[in-house]
Amino acid sequence: MTDTAAVYNPFEPGFTDDPYPQYRMLRETDPVHHSPFGIWALFHHADVLRLLRDPELSVEDANANPTPLTQIVDDALAERPDTGGQAMLNRDPPDHTRLRRLVSKAFTPRMIESLAPRVAELVEQSLDEMAERGGGDVIGDLAFPLPFQVITELLGMPDADGNQLREWSGLLVRVLEPVVDPDLLRSIADAGAKMTELVLDAIEWKRRNPADDLLTALIAAEEQGEVLSADELAAQVMLLYIAGHETTVNLIGNGTLALLRHRPQFDRLAREPELAGGAVDELLRFDSPVQMSRRITLQELQVGDKTIEAGAFVVLVLASANRDRAQWGDDADELDIARADAKGHVSFGGGHHLCLGAALARLEGRLALEGLARRFPSLELAGTPVWNGRINLRGLDTLPVAVG
Repeated sequence: MTDTAAVYNPFEPGFTDDPYPQYRMLRETDPVHHSPFGIWALFHHADVLRLLRDPELSVEDANANPTPLTQIVDDALAERPDTGGQAMLNRDPPDHTRLRRLVSKAFTPRMIESLAPRVAELVEQSLDEMAERGGGDVIGDLAFPLPFQVITELLGMPDADGNQLREWSGLLVRVLEPVVDPDLLRSIADAGAKMTELVLDAIEWKRRNPADDLLTALIAAEEQGEVLSADELAAQVMLLYIAGHETTVNLIGNGTLALLRHRPQFDRLAREPELAGGAVDELLRFDSPVQMSRRITLQELQVGDKTIEAGAFVVLVLASANRDRAQWGDDADELDIARADAKGHVSFGGGHHLCLGAALARLEGRLALEGLARRFPSLELAGTPVWNGRINLRGLDTLPVAVG
């Protein structure tokens, strides 16, 4: 029997600091949950993985029935252009298939692996600066500048104001989570318009200054005579630019905090740096940089003992699935950097929308976390970490540390 007190409420005070007690309660009492907000939410690993991989589900919001949340968005943004609808993250096949194939031609595993020396160099530069100061802010000094610099160089973007882009990007990623504040929604839309203008200017600059980089390759990308349209090109560049650093900021920041709060695990990584690759997957499982994904049903769908109607907006709570005892055993809430099956996490999504940048995120996370533990085995917190208040791309704004 369903516990009537079991309500998924990401707006509950304190939720963004620690959502895991609410996830645990819903896994145990109502894992296929119909929210008062008009959406469905799934909390079990098996259900989340099944829907991630189901090719019959949609990601296009136009296929969803209206909900109280979407009505707020529609009312707030009635006069604003859609800046994200052309991104492959928000497209179904065959458009998604075409876009991903074109982007994948330029975003190859070989290209990612070739970045390893540069990523290592940037990590060491950041750690050198922290060593000179005796500490710093893991977010501002390492977790943000590292992936931001890597994706900027990978794309071949012209020089830009990193602080301004961080502000716009931090707003824009909030389109991936529930927002009920009309003023915030309008600020997000404005940031999207400004980011779009910057990206379009960069594309035109790159047309005049082609180079051996991802943006030049995307401009030239062609598959059976089909090229990216101007709007599609801009949308994919924005997706890569934002997703290419925002999620990795959370991986490095959340991962560092988790290790410091589980000191024996940090100490083990410092002693055994060869565990860094597996540690990244365990940290992705333990505190996912992206807390949820979404799918939209095109027909009725049976999940457990519930029937989800056609046109339903279904939230797949990745972070809950990653702590499901049915999948991970009784120590699902514990951190173990040597966990044998850590790669079974769903933090990169699944199915044909599996994260295109997973290999890059793993590379950056591995080198950053291994570097911190190797260089600073006495690393410790030097103040109170501050969470960013986001529901989906949940991470830290600041993580003050002393390097010992």
